[in-house]
Amino acid sequence: MRIFISSLIFGFEAQRAAARRAVITLRHEPVMAEGFGAQPNSPQIACLQELRGSDMVVLILGEDYGFVPPGSSLSATHQEYREARETKPVLAFVQQGISPGPEQAAFIAEVQAWEGGLFRGGFIGVDDLQDGVTRALHDVTLANATAPVDEQEMTARAKAMLQPENRNQVMAAMLDLVVVGGPRQRILRPAELEAPGLAEQLEQSALYGNRRLFDRTLGTASGLDGSDLVLRQERGGSIRVTEEGSIALRVPLDEPRAGGRGFDTMSGMVIIEEAVQQRLGTTLDYAAGVLDQVDRTQRLTHLVVAACLSGVEHRGWRTRAQHASNSNSVQMGHGGMRERPPVTLATRRATIGLDRTALIEDILVPLRRQFPPAS
Repeated sequence: MRIFISSLIFGFEAQRAAARRAVITLRHEPVMAEGFGAQPNSPQIACLQELRGSDMVVLILGEDYGFVPPGSSLSATHQEYREARETKPVLAFVQQGISPGPEQAAFIAEVQAWEGGLFRGGFIGVDDLQDGVTRALHDVTLANATAPVDEQEMTARAKAMLQPENRNQVMAAMLDLVVVGGPRQRILRPAELEAPGLAEQLEQSALYGNRRLFDRTLGTASGLDGSDLVLRQERGGSIRVTEEGSIALRVPLDEPRAGGRGFDTMSGMVIIEEAVQQRLGTTLDYAAGVLDQVDRTQRLTHLVVAACLSGVEHRGWRTRAQHASNSNSVQMGHGGMRERPPVTLATRRATIGLDRTALIEDILVPLRRQFPPAS
């Protein structure tokens, strides 16, 4: 691959040389402004042309923003990033322990918030940077060599993980969410899945902290179901993790009464939109944490998310405000809508961590459309 190295040049020579050594170590071709030679165009036009002909970009950001060419509001490195992010994988490395000015701080924040970014890492010294670039390039090469990303196949796998439980008669309203990764490959060895430590870590995350899925007052059981690791609770909550790093989560939707004892007496008649939204956020956050735990080098670069509601055949859909204003009357759903199709969407892995608000909305709105309008 041709790897374009984007950064300040003056004052960053050692960092650029470290990135170049990493690229050459893995037998790729470094593309650097220092080697362009005489060009009929301006240096920045030459850089952008070489970038467009490259396969990937290594972006290195330090404390200084850099020179802003006449007629532009962006530095040369910032222009290169804006050009690359639309068409190229970008491996971004940000120097740690620095005090960037306002322009550079905004640039760093833009890169770190970019939902399509392939990788982001930090570095302190040149050796740290060289090791980081080497690892990231190796991981990208490994992922690309494993198998192509097949969104149709990933979607079929995600739907298949929803089917077994959703066909049962379920009294309580449940949210089922599945996250399947690609390219398809084995992420966990059988011994890793059956190791007690993994089940314990998943259970602790499910019971405590911001990713809490389970009720701490209920018992939890874990074990293998075929080759999958499964954790279950009373009232139907469950977590399933496969050798391929796929994750299936099931959580209750009904809201507790004020004071936390029992459930709202009308909860069996309606689905509360904010409850679905909150559960989507929690399950996506938990799934992102599991992915980071079992696939630390991000071999899974793409995801398909599938979600559906079960046990809601005759319920209406309301916001909390709508339910509070007319809690004694609801618009019932129709029994014939029992087989509501799951909502599926394909996305880059970074989206689940960096653009979760939009991801939740893209799932929530199609789910809401499956119910009659609120009355």
